[in-house]
Amino acid sequence: MVERIVEQFQPLKIILFGSHARGEFNPDSDIDLLVVMPSITSKRRQAVEIGQALADLPVSKDIVVTTPEEIEVYGQLVGTILRPALREGKTLYERP
Repeated sequence: MVERIVEQFQPLKIILFGSHARGEFNPDSDIDLLVVMPSITSKRRQAVEIGQALADLPVSKDIVVTTPEEIEVYGQLVGTILRPALREGKTLYERP
């Protein structure tokens, strides 16, 4: 999954968060990924494209796309998805 995202979309970073990152998942849990892109015109469109690229994988996925600029501004803001993703997440990939 990570290799496919890296090859097709060249993100800066991919972070696993949610129940899988905490080790509290069950067979019905989805996989939550925060994908940090260098720049994007539409977060929603990029998330859909990534989801489509992974559609053949037999697991439910929740893809959140962001940028370093958004992390800078909103990363520690209570109530955003970025804050728990950054605090509890596990980095699966980081561009060298």
